[in-house]
Amino acid sequence: MTDLFRQLAGFLERAETFLERIETLLPPASPSPDWQAAKAFRWRKSRGVGYLQAISRLPAIRLDDLHDIDPQKARIDANTRHFVAGQPANNVLLTGARGSGKSSLIKALLNAYAAEGLRVIEVEKGDLTDLPDIVELIDGRPERFIIFCDDLSFDSGDARYKALKVVLDGSIAAAPENVLIYATSNRRHLMPEYFAENLESKRVGEEIHPGEAIEEKISLSERFGLWISFYPFDQDAYLNIVAHWLKSFGCAQDEIAAAERDALNWALERGSRSGRVAWQFARDWAGRQLAAPVRAKRSRSKAPPAASPAVRKRSRKA
Repeated sequence: MTDLFRQLAGFLERAETFLERIETLLPPASPSPDWQAAKAFRWRKSRGVGYLQAISRLPAIRLDDLHDIDPQKARIDANTRHFVAGQPANNVLLTGARGSGKSSLIKALLNAYAAEGLRVIEVEKGDLTDLPDIVELIDGRPERFIIFCDDLSFDSGDARYKALKVVLDGSIAAAPENVLIYATSNRRHLMPEYFAENLESKRVGEEIHPGEAIEEKISLSERFGLWISFYPFDQDAYLNIVAHWLKSFGCAQDEIAAAERDALNWALERGSRSGRVAWQFARDWAGRQLAAPVRAKRSRSKAPPAASPAVRKRSRKA
């Protein structure tokens, strides 16, 4: 009987050692998000397990900082205001010129409505297949969540767009009332389009009915209830944005006027008059202007002290 217990104890010890080794191979448990720790979160993965990572520092951009996109700003602001108030609202697709304020607008909306319960979850394109898990995680929460997908586009044959379609409007389960999807893209239909696809009678690859393939592409963007288009800025709009940012950095009006030629040359070098280019120029120009007095002060402090009149007199006599 004693030998039997000894064998059983040895078996249990080996089993415990085996289980400990197995545990090291298993993915860690997904940490529960601290909803009070932040207003925005980023979906992350560790060893195959997704979790929400709190974003502690947010850009301080405001809606008033975004100039020359007033119609677009008014439409998405109204949609977001309705959503936060618990009223019907649409998923939003923001498309158009690069650097025109699409992403900045989402960040500004968060700053405007965070106090009323708005939260943003940023999801990268590669993690779109996890959207059902994210939605399930936040379903029933008192906050109002915008799932933000920045610079969204898909290559031909990329199947991840189907996960997005399901969450938007393609599942038998109704989407939660506290979740919307806001996406930005440089492509209106999110997927590449070709000249050959404009002709229904012309063969496109191996497709027997190419029109159906085209409908498949368009059906994704159509599931966004609100389309907002952004356009390149003209010269006056670009200079207006430059002036706003220079003023925010403390530059005087005469300095802003003097910076116009440099601002135009800056845009010419980059081949774009966008809001992003205006912001980058303003940071560079204001930084150089603010640094100039500091350099001059340091130069004066390093210069040798001037000799007194008595010392200079003695030097001449010598």
